Amino acid sequence: MIIALLIFLATLALVIVQPRGLGIGTAAWLGAGVALLLGIVSWHDIPVVWDIVWDATFTLIALILISLILDAAGLFEWAALHIARRAQGSGSRLFILIILLGAVIAALFANDGAVLILTPLVIEILHALRFNPKAMLAFIMSAGFIADSASLPFKISNLVNIIAANYAGIGFNDYAIVMVWVNLLSVAVSMLVLYWYFRKDIPPRYEIHELSPPQDAIRDPLMFRAGWFILVALMIGYLLSQRWHIPTSLITGAAALILVLLAAREHFSGRQERAVIPIGTLIRGAPWQVVIFSLGMYLVVYGLRNQGITGELTRVLTEVSHAGLLVTTLATGFIMAVLSAIMNNLPAVLAGSLAIAQTHTSPVLHQAMIYANVIGCDLGPKITPIGSLATLLWLHILAQRDIRIGWGQYFRIGIVLTIPVLLAVLLGLAGILSLFY
Repeated sequence: MIIALLIFLATLALVIVQPRGLGIGTAAWLGAGVALLLGIVSWHDIPVVWDIVWDATFTLIALILISLILDAAGLFEWAALHIARRAQGSGSRLFILIILLGAVIAALFANDGAVLILTPLVIEILHALRFNPKAMLAFIMSAGFIADSASLPFKISNLVNIIAANYAGIGFNDYAIVMVWVNLLSVAVSMLVLYWYFRKDIPPRYEIHELSPPQDAIRDPLMFRAGWFILVALMIGYLLSQRWHIPTSLITGAAALILVLLAAREHFSGRQERAVIPIGTLIRGAPWQVVIFSLGMYLVVYGLRNQGITGELTRVLTEVSHAGLLVTTLATGFIMAVLSAIMNNLPAVLAGSLAIAQTHTSPVLHQAMIYANVIGCDLGPKITPIGSLATLLWLHILAQRDIRIGWGQYFRIGIVLTIPVLLAVLLGLAGILSLFY
C-alpha cells in the first residue's frame, strides 16, 4: 500500500513539474510502468482501465478541437465583442456578462475548452480597454474560476463528469436532469461570490470606442455559420445518445471531423494560400498527450485500488451515509474536493468512483454520492493550482502573456471563492435529490 501511494505521489509530481518538457502523458506512463514492474497493477488491468476512460478522453479531445477551430474562425471573439458592447461601458455589467459567457462556453466545450478560449479573449479585451492590473486580475481569476464552477450541467462539460457518469451507468439525459439545475445554482452563487470578492477592483466605466466592431472578428464566414449548426446538432445528438446507447465521443468526434473537413476545404482544392484556419497546426496542437495521460495516470490510481486504499474511502463513505442524505452529500462532496485539490481531480474522480461503487446504501444515497463526487471534483480543484489540468493550462496561458500569479496568492483567493460555492451547490444537490426520490 505504501509503495502504491509513493508511486502515485511521484507520478503526480512529474505530471505537475514536467521536468525538461516531459509531457503529462509520458510522466503518467513512467509511473504506470513502475507500477506494472512492481506488480502494483497487472497487464490485465490495462483493458479494464481503458474501458473506463476512453470515451471521456476522446470526447475531451474532440471538444477542444471543435473549440479551437471555431475560435480560429472568430466565433468566440465575435461573441466577446458583442458582450463588451452590450455592457454599454459599465465595468460591473461587463464583469457579469463575461462570467455568463464563460459559463456557456464551459457547459458546451468543457472546462479545458473554456480556459483555452476565454482566457486569451479576456486578456485581449482588457488590454484594449486599458484596465489596470487589479482589474485584470479580477476578470482573469473570474474567467478561470467559472470555467470549472460552470462545468457541471452536461456529461461533456468536464472530463470528470464523463468518467463518473459512465462508471455509474448514468446516461446523458438522466445526468442533465439533475445537474442542469445544480449548475444554474453554481453559476448564480459563483457570480455573487466573485462580484463580492472583486467589487472594489472592477472599474466603474470604460470606453466602448476602444473596441473593434464584432463583425471584424469573423475570419471565416462559412465556418462561423457552420459552427452554430454544429452546436445545435451536437445537443440533439447528446440528447439522443442515451436512448440509442451512442458513446458521447462518437457524436463529438463526428462533429469535429465535419469541422475539420470544412476548415480544410481550401487545401483539398489546391488553394492552400486562401486557407484561413491553420487546420494542420490545430490538429497537431490538440491535447493528444491527454490520451496517454488518461490511461497511465488511471493505471496508477487503479494500483491504489488494488492495494486497498480506495477501500478505506469506501469505508468512510459508508459510515457517513448512516447520517442521512444531507450529511452524505456534504461529506462526500467536501472529501472529494479536498482530494481533488491535493491529488488533482482526474485521479480523484476515478478513486471516488471506484470507492462509491463498493458502498452499500439506498438508491438515493448512492446517487447523492455519485453527483457529490462530480461536484467535489469539479469545484474542489479551484482551491489549489494543481487541482486540475484546466488550472495548470490556465496558468500556462497567463505565463505566456507575462502575467504571473503565485501559488500562495492563488491559494488565498481560491479557497475563499471555492468554499462558499461548494457548500451552496452541495446543499442544492441534496434539495434536488430529495425532490426526485
